[in-house]
Amino acid sequence: MAGEFSFDVVSQYDRQEMVNAVDQTKRELATRYDFKGAKASIELEKESIELAGESEFRLKSIQDVLETKAIRRGLSLKVFDYGKPEPAAGGTFRQHVALRSGINDELARKITKLIRDDVPKVRVQVQGDAVRVFSKNKDELQNAIQLLKQQDYPLPLDFTNYR
Repeated sequence: MAGEFSFDVVSQYDRQEMVNAVDQTKRELATRYDFKGAKASIELEKESIELAGESEFRLKSIQDVLETKAIRRGLSLKVFDYGKPEPAAGGTFRQHVALRSGINDELARKITKLIRDDVPKVRVQVQGDAVRVFSKNKDELQNAIQLLKQQDYPLPLDFTNYR
């Protein structure tokens, strides 16, 4: 039996599922009746998505399609960080959507404080953009996971490397 058990709290999204959601959105925009002949596009970049459309209403419609496809592919909507729509060339509008991943230092401190206060028998350690939780008792780790699931953070939290 192992001496100590642990798990990592991370915030990440499946890149391939994001690629699939964007591709499905592109296909739907090409075939939808209300987008026939309209200037509308969506492009996936390394850590963001660029939306373009004829009006802010079109951008909102593209967002709705993207969110629907993302949910069907198992992605959390908390991954998307929408910027303000801004005017672009040719009377169109453009919107930058940042993709959130990784836990920042401020949120990591909040998570460690919460776990230390409510589950005192565990050790918590920040490791880069992840938080590792250790304990000799698996039940204490389960309590920590349940505690974090009850909170509402601006990022989707995943629990990995449970051992």
